[in-house]
Amino acid sequence: MKPLSIKKKVLFLILAVIGIVAASALALTFYLYQHLYIDKQIDSLSLQGKKLAEIYHTHGKDKYFTDRMKWANDSSQANIIFTDDPMELSSGLPFDTDTNNNLITFKERQKLLQGETVVLIREHPKFHQDILGIAIPVFSSNDDLSGTIFLSMPLSDVYEPFVQIRLTLGISILMILLLIFVIGYKSSNKVVQTINKMKEIAMEMESGDFSKRMAVTKKGDELNQLSRSFNKLSSTLEKVEQHRKEFLANVSHELRTPLSYMKGYAEGIEEGIIDQKKGMQIIQDEATRLSRLVHDLLDLAQLEGDSYPLTMEPIVFAQLIHDVLDQMAFIADKKSITFKRTLEEDCIVYGDSDRLQQVIRNLLDNAIHYTPSGKSISIDLQVHQGVAELKVTDEGSGIPKEDLPHVSERFYRVNKARTRKDGGSGLGLAIVYQIIKKHHGTFDIQSEPGFGTTAIIQLPNASFNESSPTL
Repeated sequence: MKPLSIKKKVLFLILAVIGIVAASALALTFYLYQHLYIDKQIDSLSLQGKKLAEIYHTHGKDKYFTDRMKWANDSSQANIIFTDDPMELSSGLPFDTDTNNNLITFKERQKLLQGETVVLIREHPKFHQDILGIAIPVFSSNDDLSGTIFLSMPLSDVYEPFVQIRLTLGISILMILLLIFVIGYKSSNKVVQTINKMKEIAMEMESGDFSKRMAVTKKGDELNQLSRSFNKLSSTLEKVEQHRKEFLANVSHELRTPLSYMKGYAEGIEEGIIDQKKGMQIIQDEATRLSRLVHDLLDLAQLEGDSYPLTMEPIVFAQLIHDVLDQMAFIADKKSITFKRTLEEDCIVYGDSDRLQQVIRNLLDNAIHYTPSGKSISIDLQVHQGVAELKVTDEGSGIPKEDLPHVSERFYRVNKARTRKDGGSGLGLAIVYQIIKKHHGTFDIQSEPGFGTTAIIQLPNASFNESSPTL
């Protein structure tokens, strides 16, 4: 069986709501008519009958009682009858001339004889219309049953004033239901159109086109919020797809270049047109470059995963930095670059020693690469409020402001037109970012063109955490 569409479901829901409202309205009108209006008429007739019965009890069947009966008949919508003939009371007269078709039943006559008031709603046997009647027993001054006062009125007279009310109420309910249907239909159309549009865009996204967006207005309703969220998702997926394509292009370029050099020089050596010693040295350099690139890619892929293991232990951070600086002193000396160290020697951090060495090595490698010969690199380590902060500052040309947010992205290069001699794969800072993230720290780059660049790393200070009270 084919499932119902959203539009049909919404319309079905609207019709169900309309049906419930209509049924409730009918029940309400019946309740108002039956339990409020008719009961009010019964109370009114009972009150008139009881007052007349009290007059009879006090004055008897004299002229005063007769005048009050006449006045009550003239001033009331009800037909008021008094009978003191036991035969009439027992046979049903004067309510009907046909004793075989009595208006008051035998059981009701027994109640009257016992002094109880009788209320009846039934069809009049002579006039063939429903009537509302009240029979009230009348007692003399000696408390003897002397007769009955019967007040009656056609139900059509009771119903007639209520017709206008029911008509007005019915029209109002009809208008409300119509309004509900129109609003519900328009709303359902808007919802269905929005969902269908999202479905179309999603199908285009499946084919690789992430450029389409949902139309969004300034209204703050749920559909606009959903459209904004959908657009944000589309934009994010578009960026992911763009980064994926850039990554594949960069990886293929970075791998293809050293492989092409290795293949070309190998063929040149084989054909004797390139000096073997020189050619083998270039092949070895390119193999080293290729090995470093693959190693960096594997490192980055592992670090971006959630299950990469780190050997966490307390580390004397200043000593670790000294060790890396000593290892890279030879490379710095080649460019006559000096290291200016300002390290807080008792700084202890909790982390993976090998990975933190890799971080410092990558930062120093970048700083040495972009610092001109004869300049210096400052390495500053301080502890502020339980945070170990390391700053590596070079005296290079700096980074443009628009490039700063992207320098830690994979394969991102400030100099888009750089040659192979410029070195680097564009993965160093991306690896730094991931390692520091794994250590629950922060990594930031501050730079201004012409005034050098500062790489800032912040890590939790283990000695501070140990000395802090446990909450």
